[in-house]
Amino acid sequence: MQVGYRLFFGLLLALSVTASVAAALDNRLRGHASPYLALHGADPVAWREWNAETVARAKRENKLLFVSLGYFSCHWCHVMQQESYRDPAIAALLNRHFIPVKVDRELNAGLDAALIEFSQQLNGVAGWPLNAFVTPEGYPAYAVLYQPPGEFKATLTRLAANWRDQSEVFKQTAREAAQIRPSPGLSGPQPELSAAVARRLQLDYLAAVRQQADTLQGGLSRVSKFPMAPHLASLLEIHARRPEPWLADFLQLTLDQMARFGLRDPVNGGFFRYTVDPDWHTPHFEKMLADNAQLAPIYARAAKLFKRPDYRMIAHQTLDFLLETLRAPQGGFYTATSALDKRGQEGGAYLWRPEALRRLLNADEYDLLRKLWRLDAPAPFDLGHLPMALDPPSAAERARLQAILVKLKQTGRQRQVPVDTKINAALNGLALSAFSQAGRGVPRFDAAAHALRRYIEQHLLKHGRLVKTRAGQQLFDDAELDDYAYIVAGLQHYATAYRDTGARGLTHELAKQAWQSFYSADGWQRERHPLLATMRAQPALPDGALPSASAKLIGATRELFEQVRDADLHNRQRLARVSVLPVIMRQPFEHPSALLDIVTYATARTSRQAILD
Repeated sequence: MQVGYRLFFGLLLALSVTASVAAALDNRLRGHASPYLALHGADPVAWREWNAETVARAKRENKLLFVSLGYFSCHWCHVMQQESYRDPAIAALLNRHFIPVKVDRELNAGLDAALIEFSQQLNGVAGWPLNAFVTPEGYPAYAVLYQPPGEFKATLTRLAANWRDQSEVFKQTAREAAQIRPSPGLSGPQPELSAAVARRLQLDYLAAVRQQADTLQGGLSRVSKFPMAPHLASLLEIHARRPEPWLADFLQLTLDQMARFGLRDPVNGGFFRYTVDPDWHTPHFEKMLADNAQLAPIYARAAKLFKRPDYRMIAHQTLDFLLETLRAPQGGFYTATSALDKRGQEGGAYLWRPEALRRLLNADEYDLLRKLWRLDAPAPFDLGHLPMALDPPSAAERARLQAILVKLKQTGRQRQVPVDTKINAALNGLALSAFSQAGRGVPRFDAAAHALRRYIEQHLLKHGRLVKTRAGQQLFDDAELDDYAYIVAGLQHYATAYRDTGARGLTHELAKQAWQSFYSADGWQRERHPLLATMRAQPALPDGALPSASAKLIGATRELFEQVRDADLHNRQRLARVSVLPVIMRQPFEHPSALLDIVTYATARTSRQAILD
């Protein structure tokens, strides 16, 4: 597939450029309600938003859309802005030859997923900033990630020349490339969903996990390390049903490494987005609601499975981070904190110089940190040392260390970090699941769950339908499948945890809306009215950093049916589940959430049949 795209576009990039004149554009992002888009409001690039009006202008002027996706806490997005989007010469190229579009990926999750898939197929890699060139008809044609200014300018120059000289060939190439994407399912008759099929799929998935697992450092890659929370959640449940010693060892190794080293902030709580190294020591310093809302229940579940009270403490500290740092005054939870502090220093709120620690701590406290954090060694970061127990503390030292960490927290450094103040429906659904699952029985977390459930009903619904995001006083109405799926799952977890019939009724209503809006016989659509021509229905959506929205909705509907007997919803989720099977058979590692739902469903059905027999 990658070779096919490269053959299509390799020749197209070899042309030279001459200037063309276009109608003047202006930057539409100044004062935007999205903090990320507002950051680009002063760029000399004439940014537009991704909407039907922008696409219509591209068609009128017969120009390529330059669609640049990023998010508030993305480090390399900010680097590219400083280097390229604020460069007048590069801005002039973009404004003259393209329709420049800036996208907050958290406001357009479906578009983001489709262009990430395109970049992966074209380049073999994907990530952010993601800069895609899209034809006026809505077909992705080319994509690059971060590029230094000289390289980026050359890319724009070559593409502008290509479009000027051969725009019709370019359009045809993009259309043909879209048509040769592999089928998302398998041809032939659908397999029967049985306990034996589910067991075989589970074994295939576990075999794929064993191939990917880093058994020395933990995690599911050997280069940079991401939490990969959907995998961890599914693996914990698989182990709970059928314990396997190697899986128990791998899960605990991974959870220990994530908690002990650079992925987790032991001072303020919460997990960073990822580390750039295989041993979890060097994070990018953004903290995301999405990651932390998933990791809190994972650690709470692991605490129960492995009888590890330290995991429960980590789960609670993660929920406390959400309450203390990401909770909005009016309710709901913000999206993320930046990797940069308010002075523009990456990691500035989290890194410590020895001299600052000496001023803050007494001699005994400093000596303990000097030993555990190896403060006598050269600082691994320009701004100092990251709190990390490189030498594991003894039981007595752990108690002393906790007191020191409290003292460091009281300096209030976390408050120096800018926050993305969007309140996103999907992510608040994940947060509701987190408090309902990982916090139940703890008064402050119970109160947070109740308040968030009220906030969702009072502030994230408009005329009975879900909105996507609230940013300040502005509502973004176009809720996507992700928003519905995670909110429905969160409300279902809340209704079950607290036996709230009102929440169950709301869950039922939103579930019906979701199935009607995003599912058909052709499969799942992430958006109601996609503008990108390649956003076709799929029988199953894969997991990524977030769980599969289709699997999440199917699973939540299965649980809902146990309390609300809705025959239509029951039949829909049953048919959707069967269509997932061929996809998992082909790509078991890409679909852990769907696999878990199938195993749960098949096991429950077999148990019910055994009772009847």
